[in-house]
Amino acid sequence: MTANLFQLGTGIYDLKKPSEKRRWYAYLARSFLHYPGANALYRWFLSDPQRREIIERYPFLIEQAERKFFFAGASFRQRCELIRAHVATMLEKFRPEVARDLCCATGRYPLWRSPDEGVAWTVQLLHSAGNRKEGLLTLGMFYGETTLYQMMVWLGPDGRGEPSLFIGAMQGPNEEDSLGLIRETTKRAHAYRTKNLILYITMAFARALGAQRLYAVSFKGYYAYARRDHKLQTDLDAFWQEAGGRLTEDPRFYELPLVSPRKSIEEVPSKKRAAYRRRFALLDDADAQVAAGAAALFKR
Repeated sequence: MTANLFQLGTGIYDLKKPSEKRRWYAYLARSFLHYPGANALYRWFLSDPQRREIIERYPFLIEQAERKFFFAGASFRQRCELIRAHVATMLEKFRPEVARDLCCATGRYPLWRSPDEGVAWTVQLLHSAGNRKEGLLTLGMFYGETTLYQMMVWLGPDGRGEPSLFIGAMQGPNEEDSLGLIRETTKRAHAYRTKNLILYITMAFARALGAQRLYAVSFKGYYAYARRDHKLQTDLDAFWQEAGGRLTEDPRFYELPLVSPRKSIEEVPSKKRAAYRRRFALLDDADAQVAAGAAALFKR
């Protein structure tokens, strides 16, 4: 079993490259350091045919457990429990082929598409290998082929055992014309900010999953915080608070509402009501699309 666990590293790192070979040696060292727990996690995957297929196709899950990912201060045991809970939830909720694709970073599924004409503007559910540090599943917003926003998340019970969705990080665009794209999409969303829309769709997805709680990692909880290599362009704490979030007893997490608060049309100045009605219609359509898109992925 030890040899098999170490052999997984050859599927993670390209040993022809010196830099990757150094990472492989570091992986071996971590595997020795955490051997009992890493071996138990590996055996858990092997004990079920679906989980076995996942770990054989996507060995990065063992690496994620061994490295200081997901949120600041997460222990090795917490990371193992997080991965088990997420994979178990995926296999419980989603059709087998969908769960496999999303756990192995080989599939992407539509959740939303802007109802107006123009450049295709979509939100898709996928697992991006580049987002392994903050989560195990991604809600990606795309404008044509350009990535606008990404929500890196994982699934599982919270400290009270309630089914929850956790946002590990939100990543914005890094294209040369990012501001132009954001202005264009904000205009198409009737002055509703694009980053608010990806959060709104994430809330709708959490509800479709049957989550009872929605959490987001705070700046203090950001996994890279302790290493001082964080480069966040958005004040996430202020964003979570603006969305109705409140800091939990664990300052590394905010709890967010599952339903975004919305003004009544009577509260809106009369000259803006037409624009707000169009915005509300867009959001109602997003709720319906996400519910339908997620349901198509779930077990019947």
